[in-house]
Amino acid sequence: MTRPYAPGYRIPTDLLLKAYASGVFPMAESASDPEVFWVRPETRGIIPLDGFHTPKSLGKTLRKNLFDIRFDFDFEATIDGCAEKRDERRSTWINAPIREAYVELHRMGHCHSVEAWREDRLVGGLYGVSLGRVFFGESMFARETDASKACLVRLVERLKERGFALLDTQFTTEHLKRFGAVDVPRGKYEKMLAEALKGEAVFYP
Repeated sequence: MTRPYAPGYRIPTDLLLKAYASGVFPMAESASDPEVFWVRPETRGIIPLDGFHTPKSLGKTLRKNLFDIRFDFDFEATIDGCAEKRDERRSTWINAPIREAYVELHRMGHCHSVEAWREDRLVGGLYGVSLGRVFFGESMFARETDASKACLVRLVERLKERGFALLDTQFTTEHLKRFGAVDVPRGKYEKMLAEALKGEAVFYP
């Protein structure tokens, strides 16, 4: 289900949080399109926290400690990294209203970044929304091999440490399936979501 939303090309943060709590999230056709539409997929991607899998080759990389993983160190640089056009992704759905809304959610403590730094350079990262005991993964990027994957591994460790119950990936990809991502029907997902919204988990600090 999609519905256009464009009044003033701004997304009120209270509306955004209510949308997430009901299983809906915003997207845009492209970075240059100021309109936003709401998405409620028939099947939803999640990574079961107890079923997360780190591929062997990545495990070897992680043991080398190539990256300094930081939380909420430079959120705006992270969302901008996710919005970059790259060879494998010629367009992005992160437009100005979406960027503005998530930066505001970050200031409110509801949006967080996991960042990979190397030699004082941001080389990869991801960000997402935290609500109740749910983390809604939004987007990720890498400027160096395995940088975003290292962030995903650290994200899952963090969610387990802090008592989160659900990691939402919106959709699944072959990349995410390597880590244990699965598709669940909308009805089942919404029951899981309602249960995970009970209680409160703190992502940061």
